[in-house]
Amino acid sequence: MNEERPNRTNTDEERLQAPSLALIFLWHMHQPDYRDRSLDCHVLPWTYLHGIKDYTDMADHLERHPALHAVVNFAPVLLEQMDEYADQISRGDLHDPLLRLLALDHFDQITDTDRTLMLDACFRCNHPHMLEPFAPYRRLRDLARVIADTESPNRHLGSAYYADLITWYHLAWTGESTRRHHPWLLGLIAKGADFSRDDRARLLALIGQELARLTPRYRALAARGQIELSTTPYAHPLGPLLIDFMAGRDALPDLPLPSSAEYAGGSARFTHHCTLAKAAHVARFAVAPAGVWPAEGAISAPVLTEFARQSFTWTASGEAVLINTLQGAQATYHRETQLYRPWRDASGMTLFFRDDRLSDLIGFEYARWDAGDAVRHFIAELRAIRHALPVGETPVVCVALDGENAWEYYPYNAYYFFDALYSGLSAEPWIETTTFSATLAATAHQARMAALPPVCAGSWVHGTLATWIGAPDKNRAWDLLCTAKTAYDRCAHALPAATRTRAEALLTVCEGSDWFWWLGDYNPATSVANFEGLFRANLRALYDCLGVPIPPALEIPLSYGSIDMEEAGTMRRAQLAT
Repeated sequence: MNEERPNRTNTDEERLQAPSLALIFLWHMHQPDYRDRSLDCHVLPWTYLHGIKDYTDMADHLERHPALHAVVNFAPVLLEQMDEYADQISRGDLHDPLLRLLALDHFDQITDTDRTLMLDACFRCNHPHMLEPFAPYRRLRDLARVIADTESPNRHLGSAYYADLITWYHLAWTGESTRRHHPWLLGLIAKGADFSRDDRARLLALIGQELARLTPRYRALAARGQIELSTTPYAHPLGPLLIDFMAGRDALPDLPLPSSAEYAGGSARFTHHCTLAKAAHVARFAVAPAGVWPAEGAISAPVLTEFARQSFTWTASGEAVLINTLQGAQATYHRETQLYRPWRDASGMTLFFRDDRLSDLIGFEYARWDAGDAVRHFIAELRAIRHALPVGETPVVCVALDGENAWEYYPYNAYYFFDALYSGLSAEPWIETTTFSATLAATAHQARMAALPPVCAGSWVHGTLATWIGAPDKNRAWDLLCTAKTAYDRCAHALPAATRTRAEALLTVCEGSDWFWWLGDYNPATSVANFEGLFRANLRALYDCLGVPIPPALEIPLSYGSIDMEEAGTMRRAQLAT
């Protein structure tokens, strides 16, 4: 790809020989709570699968490139589940149905339920990059398709088929770096079929080891000053809406709202999530987090006030939120001078706003590019940002996105992309990769701090909160949660201490943002069924814990999704497509 280069003066050349652009990557690591506490099991495997594929690879990319600095944000509910998985594997007490099947000695006595589960679950991956490259795995998929429309399809396949299927699924989800560090994995891939009990046992042990190593690896990266670790309120709640449904109308004045006027005690509940998050972070990383990434980048004035009260020093959100905020104050948005700087609001919080376009390029576009071309384009974009400002002005460019969901769309789980990206950025003397806290400590950036007008509540998705409220199914979900909260407030104080603790834990999980994200006919039907079903199961468990009759409405699905949306769901672009 040919890159247009602007005419430069000697001053232009000189300022490209020393750091003159600060680049902050924020990788947000998050999975919702997939545990069904009434069944004492994990109903979806995404925490451990992303753990062994993406969280391991992201650590390895940083370890291979020690000059590259970044911010890594962990949602506490993710860390808690990864610790639980590692502990269960080490003890041999498995509560995840797929891991339990991987650990089986023999497959000749598996139940029809197990067969159906494997046929349903073990092809859930990005087929072009995680299934199609492996002929034996393709053969398993093709056989499943052949018998899909027959009577009792799971009875047509023998025990060796299911033993190979559960093994291949977990091989497909191993990270590229893990395969390189453990060549025997490549040996299993080359073997292709007839996997033994010892093969599966070795794979299960590796999964446990990799999950157990994740927190120490990131803690070591932070200890040597390469990364800054930050947190998110505990169960990933949508703070602005938990506190006040009217926040949804800041950006969309005509947005329909739930029938309930408010989520009772929402401010106190948000405080609870923040307090839990800080404690969980300290327990794992031994230091309090300086910064907080709000769930979905969603902020409002009360959210910022609570962050300041919790002694966080920085937070961040999406560019569209900055645009809406400035336009709400009757100010004109000048991207070059206003996006690439820190802001401070009336609460005293320092805010950074991500470059939505650059973030979406990595999240959605570069997967289809040659890695070298993508990195050259990315650096050219940074150069254009640098040249749009006068000499002496150092832009702070924030690129923030999920740290796990995009990489399966890249060849080799983005291994070569990150190698080229981190190497290319480290080779440019005018680019300084850094962290939010380091930026705040720099005098030059403090001098560029601007006063933020009253914030327009919104998120990193379109700058609004409509992904989580407004549609009939999302509003019904909020009403169900509000009714459950009323029952909790009425009954919880009279419960025995242990029961009250369990009830509060269930309520906390139900307050997460993901249940509302997945509702909607623009999401895949299978994903919608899984998430909305678990949301209703958690609410039923809460009522049961409170000793209150379960409302009949909790037996009715909230949403069905669309069978045509096979690839949608986990990520959304920052801006509406034009």
